[in-house]
Amino acid sequence: MAKVVLEDVTKKFGNNIVVNKQCLEIQDKEFIILVGPSGCGKSTTLRMIAGLEDITSGNIYIDNDLVNDVPPKDRDIAMVFQNYALYPHMNVFGNMAFALTLRKVPKDEIRERVDIAAEMLGIKDLLDRKPSQLSGGQRQRVALGRAVVREPKVFLMDEPLSNLDAKLRVQMRTEIQKLHARLQTTIIYVTHDQVEAMTMGDRVVVLNKGAIQQVDTPLNLYNNPVNMFVAGFIGSPAMNFVDCKLVKENDKYLLVNEKIRLILNKEKITKGIKNHINQDVVLGIRPEHIAEDNNAGKVGENQNLVDVLVDVVEPMGSETFIYFDLSGKTFVAKVGSKTGAMVGKAINFFY
Repeated sequence: MAKVVLEDVTKKFGNNIVVNKQCLEIQDKEFIILVGPSGCGKSTTLRMIAGLEDITSGNIYIDNDLVNDVPPKDRDIAMVFQNYALYPHMNVFGNMAFALTLRKVPKDEIRERVDIAAEMLGIKDLLDRKPSQLSGGQRQRVALGRAVVREPKVFLMDEPLSNLDAKLRVQMRTEIQKLHARLQTTIIYVTHDQVEAMTMGDRVVVLNKGAIQQVDTPLNLYNNPVNMFVAGFIGSPAMNFVDCKLVKENDKYLLVNEKIRLILNKEKITKGIKNHINQDVVLGIRPEHIAEDNNAGKVGENQNLVDVLVDVVEPMGSETFIYFDLSGKTFVAKVGSKTGAMVGKAINFFY
């Protein structure tokens, strides 16, 4: 197993900077997620670690060894791709054993490694089948098994579940987490799906425009985002934002605009907040922190009420998403399934 370190790693295509001075230390046996929108540089970062892309500047270390000029086959890494990349003319055993055969590993050892990996992934009864005879989930297990048998220092996974349906994605997320627990190896996993990022990683690296925005545990990213991009990217549905002004009335601090009058919790008033009195600020509020007022407005004076017209109602089963306009911005509230919201009707929310 191995620690992976990126020192000011930059990648340019012509004058276009796609990875910008990334500094990151991934610990031995850590499961770390690279997440961000399309085009943020996450897959390019993974490919540079693998050696499939040359770096423009900076250094990459695997297990304390500088690997900038080391070819991919000598980096002791294994990659799992989005499209499985199985050889159609080989059966499952042949696909899983292929890399070991090229390395001239003894046949008995190949059989043992493949059997162990197949048993671990629940595909031992599929070893004689061709890829065309497998489902998407089975093919992805074979791709994982092909990586496992190599016993690499680092696993690199580039959106391996994006081609699967929703149910299989949930199942395979669990399988990959179990695999990590068994193997105790370093895994670097790229995804654009924040649900995967929040549920699978020990730490999550949030990227935007080639730069690292924040590296933290999933819960700390959710509760303590360092900037508006992270706040808006982490969480589903995304955080709502609206322009306000911070004012002080008597001993109360409020965020106000033509529609909102939000009294801030005294316990959460920091020196930084006080420094912005009478200034324009941005209010960020998560959909799950907006509650429907089921008491016809009969709430305590400390509650923060707003009345709106409902634009869209999306029943999701155990919860409902309600969309409405607030100060020219589309807001979404996540409420319970027993909501009284109806499209075109007025409703009260508090937060």
